Amino acid sequence: MDFAYTPEQEELIRTLRTFARKELAPRSQQWDRTGALPWDAWRQMGELGLLGLRAPAAYGGQDADLVTMGIATEEIARGDFSCTYGIQLANLAGEILGRNGSEEVKRRWLPPTCAGEAIVALALTEPGAGSDAANLACRAERDGDAYVLTGEKSGITLGMAAQAAIVFARTDAREKARGVSAFLVPLDLPGVARSALRDLGSHAGVRAVLAFDHVRIPASHRLGEEGTGFYQVMQGFDYNRIIIALACLGAAQVSLEETMAYVRERQAFGRALARFEGVSFPIAEAATHLDAARWLCYRGLWLADHGRPYTKEAAMAKWWAPKLAVETIHQCLLLHGHYGYTDELPFEQRLRDVIGLEIGDGTAEVMKIIVARELMGRESLPY
Repeated sequence: MDFAYTPEQEELIRTLRTFARKELAPRSQQWDRTGALPWDAWRQMGELGLLGLRAPAAYGGQDADLVTMGIATEEIARGDFSCTYGIQLANLAGEILGRNGSEEVKRRWLPPTCAGEAIVALALTEPGAGSDAANLACRAERDGDAYVLTGEKSGITLGMAAQAAIVFARTDAREKARGVSAFLVPLDLPGVARSALRDLGSHAGVRAVLAFDHVRIPASHRLGEEGTGFYQVMQGFDYNRIIIALACLGAAQVSLEETMAYVRERQAFGRALARFEGVSFPIAEAATHLDAARWLCYRGLWLADHGRPYTKEAAMAKWWAPKLAVETIHQCLLLHGHYGYTDELPFEQRLRDVIGLEIGDGTAEVMKIIVARELMGRESLPY
């Protein structure tokens, strides 16, 4: 068993940690307050190759392994949590488009996405279909050399900033999962409307409701064959759940490091706070849990890179790491006293940000169902 990063990965960690500290962290609070997408940071991430890790090299991508993508996400989260959505979405889009898109679609959308000059959102969730992703109401009907798209998508990350979206819609009313197809939909087409959601956190990654009113999409913008859309997105869900977990752990880890520095310096009753067990023990516990969760994540990504099953590990990481991050950042906030409760320190923002990932891409309850299914078979599934 080898728990070491490669020399290239070690260099990536050093580079991105410096980038996150110098370029992202000082501006993170401003982005949160204005709610404006930091396009300059997006382009910087593009220059670093972070937005093309899973895209084909022929279109500006890196063809990188998943462990490397996990490292990149964890390090970027130390500077600004919302920027990790760029890594998630760009690489999911890069993989789906790279595998299933027509040459026209790949050449139009992959290079600018990898460069941080365009955003392709992922539009799966609907008002009546969140975790039940096979039960979509949004429909696409064939009309000659086009499809006509009608329906609504809700909770779409970066939906207000994106130039296009991969939209999953029903093309066969008789089937569930096999009746779903994927389409690349430019969001400036007639009939597309969007409205922003007012979220607790991740303000710079503004989520949106997307409405499609008889939107005509060229047939060339269908991704893969009809009926394969559900399987396209499911292929990316497992590893993206681990990527989400690592984003949460990155925010929690930097919070813990800042708190350790603080309690070593802050004096109370004539000695440093770190000398009180009521302070040092919660820190020791958090450090232990973060390490355990981190290695669960990287083990899952290693399994994926080696073509081995990892659905169980992905679901374990997705329910545990966001919960752990919330608890850790909350404890760090408390250990900073009343200043920790102000927006002068980053803990309240990080806390708001990571809470969203206790929901997005699968709640803890759904993840535990998956774990139980992988452990005990389908007879363990609820009615």
